[in-house]
Amino acid sequence: MRRRGDQLRKGAFSLLILGALAASCGDSTESTQSADTPWPLTTFPPLPDAMDDVPAARIELGHLLFYDPILSVDQQTSCSTCHSERWSLGDALRRSVGHGAGLLAGPGRQGPNTVRRNSPPLYNLAFRESLLWDGRVETIEEQAVIPLFDEDEMNADAEIVVSDLSAIAEYVDLFAQAFPENPEVSIDSLVAALAAYQRTFLSMNASYDKYAQGRTQVLTEDMTAGMFRFAEMGCHDCHAPPRFESERFANRHVPAVEGLIDLGREEFTGRAEDRGKFRTATLRNIAFTEPYFHNGTVDSLEDAVRHELKQGDLLFTDEDVRLITVFIGKALRDGSHEPLRPASVPSGLPLSIDDPGSR
Repeated sequence: MRRRGDQLRKGAFSLLILGALAASCGDSTESTQSADTPWPLTTFPPLPDAMDDVPAARIELGHLLFYDPILSVDQQTSCSTCHSERWSLGDALRRSVGHGAGLLAGPGRQGPNTVRRNSPPLYNLAFRESLLWDGRVETIEEQAVIPLFDEDEMNADAEIVVSDLSAIAEYVDLFAQAFPENPEVSIDSLVAALAAYQRTFLSMNASYDKYAQGRTQVLTEDMTAGMFRFAEMGCHDCHAPPRFESERFANRHVPAVEGLIDLGREEFTGRAEDRGKFRTATLRNIAFTEPYFHNGTVDSLEDAVRHELKQGDLLFTDEDVRLITVFIGKALRDGSHEPLRPASVPSGLPLSIDDPGSR
């Protein structure tokens, strides 16, 4: 019988390769024709050098660590608590709830440690130049370490985490395979493994991508009309195809949360002109990540579209809102790289339980 680790190593590597092929290749049995789009067709940027020659064992290790609550102070909270595949790598909460809230994840989660901001989905982090709502870090490694030690999120102690992982033979073996030149368990290697895994969260094979490749029949009339309304309203200036996001930061004037102070990007840059500005979020796989914006004060995707259109100078109708919502919610949906939750993790601890609420 093969060990679980061997199966996961092979599975993680196969999923990465097959997903990349699916993203870059169309179905040869379907007819293609030149796509009519309201913007010049552009391709995704190259995958970053950090994804070159990554050992499959490192991706496997990051996969297990992502779901293992051994990394948190209460040993019940994991990365997947706030970034679940059920909620398109978000958590369906207005603002995330960290340790001390038990195993339940998703919209029913309640606890003593609520953070200031909504949990953003993690798709296409590999392409970004800056991360987090205020853009204060530049690498996924920097981003991955923040929730581990934040007192309201996982509140881990580095020495305890290394000690706990080092006491588990399977993790010791996995770290050695993932980092053969530096095989001991360490926080640096842990973060590198988490980053390697998170770089595989790609969305490049949505219906829009197939349409852009010439498979024009994959978009319905409403999706196509919504795409053109999206452009007419100027939405693509910030949510630029094909990623449908950008490195822009803006104040979108969403409702404030009473008693909550959040100055946005100003807290990082120190510039008054950055007050209230937050990054332009990706629209890919956003349909299941409600509520929206940095503080989760807008409940539905349709409400978010309406709010954004109100920020512009153009008149719009309810039909404009409906069609743009259809385009974003359906044409930009892509589950080809949705993470697979492991049946168990090496610590033996129970995994988070997603709220069985509607999706």
